[in-house]
This record gives sequence, structure tokens and C-alpha cells, in this order.
Amino acid sequence: MNEQHTQSDLADTAAETLETANERFKRSFSTWFWGSITAAIALHFAVFEFWPSMVAPDVSFTAEDMEVVAPPPDVEIPPPPEAIRRPAAPVISTAAIDEDLTIEATTFDVWTAEDLPPPPEEAATADISAAPEFVLYTVSPLMLNQPDVERAIQREYPALLKDAGINGTGTIALFIDENGEVKDARLCEDAERFCGDDSRNFEHVGFKEAALKVATVARFSPAKNRDKAIAVWVKLDVTFTSN
Repeated sequence: MNEQHTQSDLADTAAETLETANERFKRSFSTWFWGSITAAIALHFAVFEFWPSMVAPDVSFTAEDMEVVAPPPDVEIPPPPEAIRRPAAPVISTAAIDEDLTIEATTFDVWTAEDLPPPPEEAATADISAAPEFVLYTVSPLMLNQPDVERAIQREYPALLKDAGINGTGTIALFIDENGEVKDARLCEDAERFCGDDSRNFEHVGFKEAALKVATVARFSPAKNRDKAIAVWVKLDVTFTSN
């Protein structure tokens, strides 16, 4: 019986102990609840206070004032021109013509150099060597020593420009006498009126001096006006190339 009483006391003590722990937990609920609320408030305050502020970038824009363009004025279309009158119908003349106006058949084969009149005396006696000018001729002069001129071009080629690989092309005016000899040579930049717009000027002074020296080597057949040898001015392109 004592053992039964002891077991009953132990059961009551255990029940009181469990009931006491439960009550103690219930009493502590208020403390944990308000403590959690306080901690949450403090955390949120710290986040809003110390967290870097975030600012959205400015994406606004301003529109420029558009210029109003005035429309073009009205163009009055002129009236169409009057119709062209038709030519009057030909009328056969009643006048009597006694002479025979038939033109004799003519061909260019009957015209020969011997039938032409002699050149004017003024052209033959005019001095054209003073300045380049155009002279009328029927047979142009031809260069007779092309290989010698080409060798002279390479010989007179300025060494500095040749070593640098610089090429040059220019036009010079030559005065050729009745025997085909070059009596005068001038740069076309000094005789633009004679050479015209199609002439070319040397870019380097060395080419200019060399071209005038090359001109003295050239030999030509004389120019002719009909069957007479005459002195003329002609243009000559001189090209210096290292190739």
C-alpha cells in the first residue's frame, strides 16, 4: 500500500511540474512577443535610416521649338505659246529666165596644191619669234630624233627627284624655224595664252629647268604652209618617269 501511495505521489508531482512549466511558458509569451515587435521596429528603423537612398535618374527631355517654314509662293504658269504658223505655200514665179543656171558637176579631185593662191606677204614677213602665237600651217613638224630626246630626258632627270621616285609631266612651247631647228623653248605657264587650258605645269623647279634643256636636243622636220617651209610655235609634253 505504501508503494501505491508513493507512485501516486510521484504522478502528482510530475503533473504539478508539467503544469508549472506550461504556465511558465504562457507567462513568458508576452515578453517574447513584445520583444520581437520591438526588435522588428528597430531593424526597420535602422534599414530606413542607414540604407543608401536610391534616386531614379532624370529621364525627362525638352522638345525644341520647331521652325515653321512658310510655304512657297504660288507660281503662275504662263499660258502656252501660240501655235507656229505654217509657212506659206511656194508660188511659182511667172518671170522668164533666159540664162541657164545649171551648176556644173564639181569634185574635189580637181583641186591641187598648185591651184592655191600664194600665202599673204604679211604672214611671210611677220616676226613670230618674240612670243608664242599660233601660226597657220598645213603640214605639222615631226620629231626626227625621238631616241635622242628620250635619252636626254633620262640624262637631265634631277637626281634628287629620281631617287625619291617623283615623276613629273609638263608642257613646253617650242619655236621651230624653217629648217626644223629649235630656236626657243618656254614653259607653258609663261605662255598660257598660246598653250591653252589643256597644258600641264611642272610641280617642281628641277623638272622645269630639265625640260628646257631637253628641248635643245629635239630636231624636227620643218612645218609647211602649202609647199613653203615656215617657222612655227608648237607644244610638246615632256614626261620624267623613273620606271
